[in-house]
Parts: sequence; C-alpha cells; structure tokens
Amino acid sequence: MKILVVDDKQSLSELVSQFLGQSYQVTTMEDGMAALTWMQEGNIPDLVITDLEMPNMDGFELIEKIKESGYFSNIPIIVLSCRDSSSDRIQCLKLGADDYLVKPFNPEELLIRVEKLLIRA
Repeated sequence: MKILVVDDKQSLSELVSQFLGQSYQVTTMEDGMAALTWMQEGNIPDLVITDLEMPNMDGFELIEKIKESGYFSNIPIIVLSCRDSSSDRIQCLKLGADDYLVKPFNPEELLIRVEKLLIRA
C-alpha cells in the first residue's frame, strides 16, 4: 500500500513517514504541484495525506484537482493541518477530503484513521 504525504515542512513529513513507513510505502512531496505532477507521471497512491498551507499549490487546490480527475477521484485524502477552524474542516470535506486531523496530532490516531480508510478503499 502506497501513501503520499504532501507537506512543505520536512520535519513533519519525516515524522509521518517514519511512523507510517513501518506498515506502508511512503512517498513525500513538498507541495501540491509536485504531488500532482508525481501522480500524473503514473504514480498512484492508495491514500493521500496533505497539509493545507503550502507554496505553489495549497491543500485545498490539491484536493480539488484530485477529486475532479476521473483517474484519481476515488483516492482517499486525509488533511493534516494546524488550522483548527470548522470552516476549514467543512471546506475540505466539501471538496472531497475523507478526514481532517489537527496538528499537533497523535501518530497512533493518524495510523488508525489511515487503516480505516484503506480498509474501505
């Protein structure tokens, strides 16, 4: 199972990779543009974990692009963000995100949420 982690903060990407890498094959990208390009090159993750605030293409736009593409639209998406407002959560869920976790997060909780989405996928 392949997981794509999209976050401009390398320390966070590494933490998530280290934790999820014990059970999954994890690839990290620093922004939505790089992530989308990587996917369009034929790399299809089983799950995407994305931050919202990133350069070039933010998480909102990345979710939108993934969900409007017929090819990627069924890939589950978890948002991992320090933005805790319900309006951000609602916007992400409306765009097609499957889950939303606020940083700082408990890695074990993230793992459980990942496992639940991958079982459904």
